[in-house]
Amino acid sequence: MSNIANPNPEKVIARTSECLRRLMEAGLTFEDLQLPIDDPKMRARLVRFWRSDGYESTADEKVARALGILVFGVPEAIQHFGIKPTPEQLATLANIPFSEGVLQECKGTHILVATFPLSILDIREKVKRELFCSHEDSWYNNEQFAQNKGEVGWHLVRKNVLPNSTDKTYADQQTLADTDETPSARVMVYTIIGHYLATGEQLFKNVYTRCAELGADGIRVLVGYFFAYGLGVYYYSDDYCGSWIGLAPARKRTLNA
Repeated sequence: MSNIANPNPEKVIARTSECLRRLMEAGLTFEDLQLPIDDPKMRARLVRFWRSDGYESTADEKVARALGILVFGVPEAIQHFGIKPTPEQLATLANIPFSEGVLQECKGTHILVATFPLSILDIREKVKRELFCSHEDSWYNNEQFAQNKGEVGWHLVRKNVLPNSTDKTYADQQTLADTDETPSARVMVYTIIGHYLATGEQLFKNVYTRCAELGADGIRVLVGYFFAYGLGVYYYSDDYCGSWIGLAPARKRTLNA
């Protein structure tokens, strides 16, 4: 009862009865009701299905989850960011642009993320204030990169900076990234906040990662230090070498990976 928005007993009973009546009109039998009572996994599946507005994962998404890689996919975006996907967006996300081999290789180090058009400012408005370290007085409120909503698509994002990528300039960090790419600040914020909402795990707690964008003053944007005061969006020179600035490159999206 504590998880029900309005725990008035009469309303709960009335709504539950109406829900059961409608389900039985749709073909549910009395015997069917025993299944989620007996099977906790089925209960969990039903709750996920319900909270994701009835979204059914595509074949590609089911394969990715079965491989064991962390996924912040369409159901998670619906539940935690309040996304209402359009048919066109779902069609775009139907195929994951990474091979099973790449997903298997990355399952211990990356998160597979389905991003929707949300800017950093949009995300900040959707979540509790304490998840970001600055709000009305933030330096990036009028920056273009923070207002960019981006596009719908899949990303394979590292959960932490590359080993040995701190204490280096941005140019030197790029040599470690090999063929990977520096993700946008929007994708990093979306991933870090989304993963926290879905799992409770705080990524990049003691380090910033350099991002693809430069601020209006030409200084590179950083995202990280997601600790007690919330997620930080900061900036620093590409030439600076610090133990608190690394690089978390994302895999390039390609079906031939």
